[in-house]
Amino acid sequence: MSFHQHIVNLNRHDLGRFRPFFVAERKVGWVRHRIAERLADFGSVFDVGSFGVALRPTLATPAQRTDAVAETLSVLRDEGLVPPPRHERYAVSATLSEAPLFELDRAHVPVFGVLSTGVHLNGYVQGPDGPRLWVARRADDRAVAPGKLDNLVAGGRSAGLSPRETLMKECDEEAGIDPGMAARARPAGLVSYCLEADLGLKRDTLFVYDLEVPESFAPVNRDGEIAAFMLWSVHAVLETLRDGDAFKFNVPLVILDFAVRQGILTPDSEPDYASLVHGLRRSLP
Repeated sequence: MSFHQHIVNLNRHDLGRFRPFFVAERKVGWVRHRIAERLADFGSVFDVGSFGVALRPTLATPAQRTDAVAETLSVLRDEGLVPPPRHERYAVSATLSEAPLFELDRAHVPVFGVLSTGVHLNGYVQGPDGPRLWVARRADDRAVAPGKLDNLVAGGRSAGLSPRETLMKECDEEAGIDPGMAARARPAGLVSYCLEADLGLKRDTLFVYDLEVPESFAPVNRDGEIAAFMLWSVHAVLETLRDGDAFKFNVPLVILDFAVRQGILTPDSEPDYASLVHGLRRSLP
């Protein structure tokens, strides 16, 4: 598989299967037609028509919207239309720079196709032959991507937490990185993608951080998310990535971004260089 194919795979979607979702006259997401048709039965919460789906203006505050949507989704969950909640809320806003309009359980974020953010950390050891990357293997009992390879640290951003706060929390839980070391992680930009999944539309932005760690560093997982850690040369990581789907679905973007920024993938060495760079930071619909 080419490196560029990973970007193509993460951006497969057909918006013709969805209709826009509005809150307070702001477009915040996309809802599958069949879900929209069921939401029409909850007329005190949703207005559904040819324009799309909108929360009723009588739901005037974030708290009112959060509660009304959660109550509706509990009915849809009992009907098997949406998954059970994960009891972790994400903030919903029209753009990443705007104030939240309401909060939505993490399990239901793709159902409404709202923006979602997370953090991913490239933990690496710098050596004479270039960087070596810490690679995590996810536990086999994980609901998402069991047994797949992952970044050293990664996690979704819950409502009320900044990207940096999320990173500090995940560094402790996933790799046992102490606060002093985690604070040295350097913001390195972001990657984004829009992927149609069974539940709906994943419109995700991942804030990327880099952390150089010493040779003596040994990660220790604390939350059961990770089964093992390996320290690989970046070239071995890229070979594994090119060979197939060993990595969790969105991790290739983070690794490719790291390889571009480190000058490992260059315009001279990678035929798809321009497509890679443009594709890593797509505007989301």
